[in-house]
Amino acid sequence: MYKKSKRIVLALVTTLLLGACSGGTAGGATETPVGSLPDEPYEAVAYNLYPAPEDAYVGDTMPFVNEDNNLELYYLYDTDHNGQAYHPIWRYTTDDFVGYEDDGMVLNYGLMSEPDPAIGTGSVMQDNEGQYHLFYTGHNDTGNGGKGKECVMHAVSSDRENWEKIPEDTFYSPDNYSKDDFRDPEVFWVDEENCYWLLIAARENTQGGVVAKYTSTDLKNWEFQGPLYAPHEQYMLECPDVFKMGDTYYLTYSWDCVTYYAMSDSINGPYKAPMDNVLDGNNFIFYAAKTAELNGTRYLCGWLGRAGLTDDSGIYQWAGSILNHQLVQHDDNSLGVREPETFANYFVSPKEFKAVKKEGTVTITDNNVSLSAEDGSYALADMGTRAPTMMLECDVKFDADGRVGFAFGGSEDEPSWTALCLDAKENKLHYEGTEIQDLDRYDAEAYTRLDFEDGATHHVKLVCENEIVILYVDDAKALSSRIRRSINGAHIGVFADGCSAEFTNITMKLPN
Repeated sequence: MYKKSKRIVLALVTTLLLGACSGGTAGGATETPVGSLPDEPYEAVAYNLYPAPEDAYVGDTMPFVNEDNNLELYYLYDTDHNGQAYHPIWRYTTDDFVGYEDDGMVLNYGLMSEPDPAIGTGSVMQDNEGQYHLFYTGHNDTGNGGKGKECVMHAVSSDRENWEKIPEDTFYSPDNYSKDDFRDPEVFWVDEENCYWLLIAARENTQGGVVAKYTSTDLKNWEFQGPLYAPHEQYMLECPDVFKMGDTYYLTYSWDCVTYYAMSDSINGPYKAPMDNVLDGNNFIFYAAKTAELNGTRYLCGWLGRAGLTDDSGIYQWAGSILNHQLVQHDDNSLGVREPETFANYFVSPKEFKAVKKEGTVTITDNNVSLSAEDGSYALADMGTRAPTMMLECDVKFDADGRVGFAFGGSEDEPSWTALCLDAKENKLHYEGTEIQDLDRYDAEAYTRLDFEDGATHHVKLVCENEIVILYVDDAKALSSRIRRSINGAHIGVFADGCSAEFTNITMKLPN
């Protein structure tokens, strides 16, 4: 009872300060006094940016751009109640990444007596005569009479709605390769060699996980060409894909709950991984990504895993929601990611900027927030209730070895604040549901690496849709998260932990 009464008194007092707090003092020369912003109503929205099927999840995606210039995202349909047979292929279609048509199931799994009672990842393509082909993984734990648990299978269609399986085109791993790890065929035409390529995730007996290469002139008879990429590092290189941007070829693949990439000057390699070859987070944050080019722009299409046993733990499970990043090629030919540029046509309504000091030394001037905190303390500014869906954009500059970011909490229901970090101490972006004052107590677990240049200003975007929060920094890295403590009326703020920081040119935009 005492705590509640104290809160009411505090609210009455701090309301008187709102005029001075929301815009800062004249010239921004003096520190902003402590203030308070009221909770605003919150109502969840439909998932227009990051969809998932009702009561089910999006597994590995197989992107295909059709003749109407729409992106079709074929995917493995996953549920919490898979039986012996599972993962039929379903499909979403979009032309702008801000709305998706649910096309339902396009290919069902087979019988237990067939090679595909479970379906694994594959690819969709159109041949030179106009027919459509779906190559996919057949998986049967019985081992298919000694042939192996996994194989490449083939289906064809004239309209991409009705698919006919071609059982006689099924084939298994070659000699000296695992019979049980042979999956994720990616098929495409290569002009330079006047033939089709098929890349597959395989495991060679001495080299470990490799991307194996096959060639064909008729999409029925395949000739094994050996490994295209064999880094001798991982057990498997799942969901391989090859594409070209500028004069450089890139190969993406996934393992260890992470999507990676490698680079080459030639489609035939050798492919080499750059020092940092991860574009989003670990722990099934972003996995099994393949690419597609839509309207001249290349996108990396994967999924954001569903939350683990506890919310905001930074631990995710296999399959979740559609997640597409736009690829950026930097001057050194390394890759980066940003939000799809079409989001600019979706988030168009400015949200009034408000901010108040909550902790530490804070100065608020126009759309800028300066914060300063000694070691062992933090500074925090509250920007009010986080909208159900929005895009925030700003510039951030902070001390070397500092830790800053966005905080969620501060409402009547959830007064504590958790931290989404730009962490120069660890050179990482991370979020694990840790409260700001406890950041030094725990190691980052759900993260991606980012080297923070001393004294640099970083351009940051935050895209939110319900509990999904995607952080983009410098068109270089993303950290995708599900932040339950950012929804249901939680506030959003900016913080500096044991350092000084400036968040400038802060804008928030909502859909119409």
